[in-house]
Amino acid sequence: MISPVIYLSAVLLLAAAPGTAPPEISAEDWPTLRSALHEVAVEWEILDPRELRYVLSRREDFNSDIELLRRRYSELRDAPKLAECERLLERTVVNEMLAFNRSYRRHLEQLLQTRFDRARIIQQAIKETDQLYAIWDCVRDARCEYYYVTVRRTALKRLQELLGAAGWQDGSLPPHVPLWRFEDFD
Repeated sequence: MISPVIYLSAVLLLAAAPGTAPPEISAEDWPTLRSALHEVAVEWEILDPRELRYVLSRREDFNSDIELLRRRYSELRDAPKLAECERLLERTVVNEMLAFNRSYRRHLEQLLQTRFDRARIIQQAIKETDQLYAIWDCVRDARCEYYYVTVRRTALKRLQELLGAAGWQDGSLPPHVPLWRFEDFD
């Protein structure tokens, strides 16, 4: 059990602005502080448990490692927590949807070569297809369990930005291709 004082020290160290010089840590305080930093960083989802053996593993790397964690905290403090991934479709389903998105995009590019009269509409459909791809690519990255927690949370944050506050809140995702364009190219 980590003492409340050490735990608070870890919180203050991690929450400090990037670029703030960290204090000197004595060799005797290092193991306890390292454990507390690991615990808080994993709890805050700015450190993947698989990184424990690399980040803050050596006292001589303390300054660079604490800077890394501070940057992550700064970047991810307003990102959704990893548990939000459960609202999203499974990665295997999303992979199939993205494959169809790319296939549809190739189809549009082929149409662009022959349907000069519809070029403006086809170009708009390509743009919409790419925008939908960006959204669903974030879903795929967020659901990829072998990615580190920070990569997955970054994908969730980007998804939240792409959907907007209302779209994120109600959990509605757009289709993976612009279905409204299907009738345009009969």
